Amino acid sequence: MNHHHKVPFHLLKDVPELSIGDPGSGNLIVEGDNLVALKALLPYYAGQVKCIYIDPPYNTGNEGWVYNDNVNSPVIREWLGKVVGDEASDLSRHDKWLCMMYPRLQLLRQFLRPDGVIFTSIDDNEVNHLRCILDECFGANNFIADFVWEGALKNDSRFVSISHDYILCYARDREFLRVNQSRWRTRKEGVDEIYLKVEDLKKRYGADYGKISKELRAWYSGLSKNDPAWGHRHYNKVDQRGVYFPSDISWPGGGGPKYEVLHPITKKPVKVPARGWVFPSWERMAEFIREDRVDFGEDETKVPTLKRYLHETEGQVLPSVFYKDRRAAMKRLRQLFGKDVFDNPKDEEVLAKLFEAVTEGEDVILDSFAGSGTTGHAVLKLNKQDGGNRRFILVELEPKIAREITAERVRRVIHGYGDTPGLGGGFRYCSLGEPLFDERGQIKPSVRFGELARHVYFTETGEPLPRERVPNTPLLGVCRGVGIYLLFNGILGDKSVDGGNVLTRTVLENLPKHDGPKVIYAAGCRLGRETLRAEQITFRQTPYEIKVT
Repeated sequence: MNHHHKVPFHLLKDVPELSIGDPGSGNLIVEGDNLVALKALLPYYAGQVKCIYIDPPYNTGNEGWVYNDNVNSPVIREWLGKVVGDEASDLSRHDKWLCMMYPRLQLLRQFLRPDGVIFTSIDDNEVNHLRCILDECFGANNFIADFVWEGALKNDSRFVSISHDYILCYARDREFLRVNQSRWRTRKEGVDEIYLKVEDLKKRYGADYGKISKELRAWYSGLSKNDPAWGHRHYNKVDQRGVYFPSDISWPGGGGPKYEVLHPITKKPVKVPARGWVFPSWERMAEFIREDRVDFGEDETKVPTLKRYLHETEGQVLPSVFYKDRRAAMKRLRQLFGKDVFDNPKDEEVLAKLFEAVTEGEDVILDSFAGSGTTGHAVLKLNKQDGGNRRFILVELEPKIAREITAERVRRVIHGYGDTPGLGGGFRYCSLGEPLFDERGQIKPSVRFGELARHVYFTETGEPLPRERVPNTPLLGVCRGVGIYLLFNGILGDKSVDGGNVLTRTVLENLPKHDGPKVIYAAGCRLGRETLRAEQITFRQTPYEIKVT
């Protein structure tokens, strides 16, 4: 339960030959054990991630899985042997699975913003255990929903065809979402198809909205009932504001007001609906008429209608139960690679819907069980659809999968494949380097100033250095009014033992100024207690007072 505290911080090592496009895009693929990788990423991304999606091993006992569900992976077996001891060989597979998941969930929670959310895919093998440890790690009061994803029916089952999975959803702080009135919405399917058709009609007919509306209705009539756009066929009129449908303008349930409304052409009072007007006052009705949001008939004998625009109602709440044939995702991945490379990949269209509901702009999305790279694909696809600049972080354990499937899939999606155009973008590829500290707690000789600076700042403040800050000065930053300093590797230009790495009066005078309390990490200190007190300095000696885990 406390193992995540004991995992040492490791360096991230760039593998530029596997990176694609702009390395500053903010997208990242990390190759290595996700427990170690998550700890390495904390100084960079703690409290910065808006959405986490993970698809961990389902623990089916099926040896054919790419992730070995019987925990025969050498990395995980070695970890179990070290942490659990000789008992590891006797643990049931459920115990092993829980031992694997618990510290990872504890670390994942530290990445989330106050408005962040985690989605975890699972099936019947571990859903009850997963719900328990998510309750413990995230808090039962932060449970949002248990999504049920129905896939294709299986006819080879002996008793019952289990055709669904679960996606458990927890918030970092559900009360924070409530207070800030967060609303999760996704774009209705088929809406973009309608917009594209209307734009095409505008090119043909200009501002002749009568002809455009007539052609739009004819187009709807030719659609299959299975086409998502067909379900929106009541949006069959177009004006300068957009696509709309003429809706009822009467008071729900009856008993509404019945004031006089003049027809704009005949100037005679129009027919009042039997239930009265939907607007309680003439002033409110007049406001809608001025905005051209009331659709009048040919003359006063017709009851007007209210214009309901598609772009104002295109959002919908996420359903807790949905159907999506899993075979479609498998087929698309096969087309992308030209062969079968990964069993049971998740569907990038489903993940894109989840991400659309809870993220926007430059939000960060993290997946520490990256597998075939579906999360990266979904993020790039969604950005292309809505113009966002979301960033992804993917972590994959197996080097062969990480390089030949995860990164390769995202590369092909970026550049395009076959007749499918590229989505654009780029990513930085990293592997896990050595720990920052050796077994004696000494800083490794290979550690650079910037790497130690991010570690020191994070362990001192609990927050990562701001993304735009490049540590090239002893003053790493100011957090809650306290200046955090690091003297290391001759950052002041003096690499001697008694020079820039030791806090002396001369060094103190040359430090960037901060008017307030200061925490200074250095190899030694030549200042007396009275000077430290007068300068509001808390001295921490490196490496002994740096938290190594």
